[in-house]
Amino acid sequence: MAENPVEKRSRCGFLGVVFGRRGLWSKKCSTDNGSHRSAMSSSTASSATATANTANIQFTKSPGTELNQKKLQDHKVSPEPIPIQNQNQNQMQRPVSKPSPNQHPNNHQSGNNGNYQQSTNNPGPVQQQARKVPREAIGLSGELESMIIDNQKAKGSKGSMVRASSSNVMLFGNLGNLKQPGSAFSRDQTTAQNNGYGNAGGGYGARKTMEEERRISAAPNPVSNDQDQSGSLCRAISTRMDPETLKIMGNEDYKNGNFAEALALYDAAIAIDPKKAAYRSNKSAALTALGRILEAVFECREAIRMEPHYHRAHHRLANLYLRLGEVENSIYHFKHSGPEADQEDILKAKTVQTHLNKCTEAKRLRDWNTLIKETESTIASGADAAPQVYALQAEAFLKSYRHQEADDALSRCPVFDVEMSTKYYGPIGYAGFLVVWAQVHMSSGRFGEAVEAIQRANKLDGNNREVSMVLRRAQAVTAARSKGNDFFKAGRFQEASAAYGEGLDHDSRNSVLLCNRAACLSKMGQFDRAVEDSTTALTVRPGYAKARLRRADCNAKLGNWESAVKDYEILIKETPEDEEVTRGLSEAQKQLVNRRGRDS
Repeated sequence: MAENPVEKRSRCGFLGVVFGRRGLWSKKCSTDNGSHRSAMSSSTASSATATANTANIQFTKSPGTELNQKKLQDHKVSPEPIPIQNQNQNQMQRPVSKPSPNQHPNNHQSGNNGNYQQSTNNPGPVQQQARKVPREAIGLSGELESMIIDNQKAKGSKGSMVRASSSNVMLFGNLGNLKQPGSAFSRDQTTAQNNGYGNAGGGYGARKTMEEERRISAAPNPVSNDQDQSGSLCRAISTRMDPETLKIMGNEDYKNGNFAEALALYDAAIAIDPKKAAYRSNKSAALTALGRILEAVFECREAIRMEPHYHRAHHRLANLYLRLGEVENSIYHFKHSGPEADQEDILKAKTVQTHLNKCTEAKRLRDWNTLIKETESTIASGADAAPQVYALQAEAFLKSYRHQEADDALSRCPVFDVEMSTKYYGPIGYAGFLVVWAQVHMSSGRFGEAVEAIQRANKLDGNNREVSMVLRRAQAVTAARSKGNDFFKAGRFQEASAAYGEGLDHDSRNSVLLCNRAACLSKMGQFDRAVEDSTTALTVRPGYAKARLRRADCNAKLGNWESAVKDYEILIKETPEDEEVTRGLSEAQKQLVNRRGRDS
């Protein structure tokens, strides 16, 4: 009996999985005209089998025969039948065993109906085998299947692609409502299993009612980085994974400022056609916009390797090298950029090179003020993502005992992935940055981060004397501070003061140790020495609020009301809601007025 072609098309693709195939899997039988033929019952089916083409026959259970329950469970068939209407008669279609995923490893299709073909010499519903289709006849679905398998082999169980429907592929983690919180599917359940179909339990789609689908779709969901990209990725499905269309969609997202979505689309295009240089270059642009400069460099290099005369990629790489302070490489690629580059680009690179040369000379002469000035000029000229320049500037501030400015310089430095930085700069080069950063962390009281950074540097370059020296100092200062804190909590202020002093022997201008020792001295009534330590701490870190509050309190106890008022006024601007500061300022101002009244 012929099936309505409109109804047949409605069960294709993703919507067919959710709404059309309610657990019943009719066998696709026509390769000539694309229509289905219902099975004949009893002797009629037997005679038809002898004369008809085997590939065009659908075998179903006779209406008069009951299904074997064990086989029904083995094939996971829904007991709920689907009524099939026809103009001539109304007949209930009987449940038919669903083919297992192993029978159709490539999900071959004929035409666009999304159903399955089988060829068998046995009319029984159990003994069925998939007909092997030549590779050239597989079509788009087979190609997508091969792409998924290749992706999973390359990335293991964490492969980024899974089957979304009978003819589409999605990046893993972007399965729409099937992956939303609260649904029956979780990340673990939708890992790429079952020969790449990605649905748990061997099913081809979610068995949900329309009401459940609407409820899940309407439920609020937390926004994550993966979900931010879902809009473009869902649009990618409708393109049937054409890489050029994906690139165009990525360009559109890039122009709109949706750099993460653009990156995902470029990645999808590369996964399909990894030998296209334009996709790599565009991916580099998206990575640059996201601040992932080093990764962008590697992508541009790959684009130029594929297409050595790709002018835009050369120009993009030249700008990246300039930002990283690698002027010679920058000039080389500007010269190979063709019409993409102009003389101003090369002049800009030469200006950066001039400032870098002055930085090198200033460090050699230990002229820290000049080094600070030249590093600032280098950054302003275009090397705004060069870790070595920020490290030079931070080192100059540390040598000048301007610890707060050193910390500010470090905070402006772009943060790159550790593995990527080691790959790009090499172990010894990256260890040099870590040495400076460890010293900045220590000067600002971040002892744990300091030890972690210098230990990593020691692993990368263990033979470096400076690394070993900074490591010993960081460990000594951290241990002294920890011991002093224990004594202070126990009320043993004399021992605490001595412990902090041991740490200061290794780092005489450490603001945190100075402020902690000032607290001990204040507890022991030695306010003059406490003011002295607090002042030293504020010299290297003017914004250290705890040290300023300590000095204001000690000056108040010494009767130095003018000095106390000055410190309290600075603090009240920074923390106007602090009750202790407000109360201290009020008392200091009152005492100062009384003193001036008595003096007059």
